[in-house]
Amino acid sequence: MMATDAEENQVEHDSCYDRNKELKLLDETKAGVKGLVDAGLTKLPKIFVHDNHKVNISSSSFSATNVSIPVIDLGSLHEEGNSRHEIVQKVKDAGEKWGFFQVVNHKIPQSVLDEMLDGVRKFHEQDAKVKREFYSRDITKRVFYNTNINFSTSEVNWRDTLYCLLAPGPLDPHQLPSICRDVIIEYLDHLKKLALTLLELLSEALGLEGNYLKNIDCAEGIFMVGNYYPPCPEPELTWGLSSHTDMGFVTILLQDQVGGLQVFHENQ
Repeated sequence: MMATDAEENQVEHDSCYDRNKELKLLDETKAGVKGLVDAGLTKLPKIFVHDNHKVNISSSSFSATNVSIPVIDLGSLHEEGNSRHEIVQKVKDAGEKWGFFQVVNHKIPQSVLDEMLDGVRKFHEQDAKVKREFYSRDITKRVFYNTNINFSTSEVNWRDTLYCLLAPGPLDPHQLPSICRDVIIEYLDHLKKLALTLLELLSEALGLEGNYLKNIDCAEGIFMVGNYYPPCPEPELTWGLSSHTDMGFVTILLQDQVGGLQVFHENQ
């Protein structure tokens, strides 16, 4: 069978493609994915293109289920009666069957959640010259941003990320971006309280004393990740976030109203 001109051109293009060069060029801009959008990009660069078959299969598998992610209401945690025991049991069941659960009535004000999301968005949408000062691939820094932390070793997703190591150890507030500094500090205060509550519940769900996980320093580290997903010219060809496992003992997700929460459970 004779190859078409288009097919021959594609083969030639693929043979000339230098992935490492493309990665290096993007990295050197220090503008991330947002910089590509601001430059008027209309076609997805090859470094972001994922396997079409995998994208389509994964998308359909998530939509074919009626199973709900466990939701645990903390509102009655300190009421008299069996409320705490019931909540601990729900945490235990979710941990054994899912390894994941969502909490509601966690006492973090909605205004703080909204301001935190807005703060992350403002960081990524601020003037590129200001933002560039935080661009780094040095993961020993307390605060930095880049596009895809594992840039050269795995799939490149369509997102930029602000990383903040908020604990352990004191963090100089002036290391935080000024555009979202105040809300990060306020959010951190609420986050610490929620994390301690969750660690108590997890300890009790394991049949241990409530302070057990705290006493072995599980509450010492707090790492904030602020992902940003700008408009994509060809979203069907890529991911904003690939399938992954969160290795932190307690992972607290701050969701936007746009998008969703997805968990892989029993092949669904």
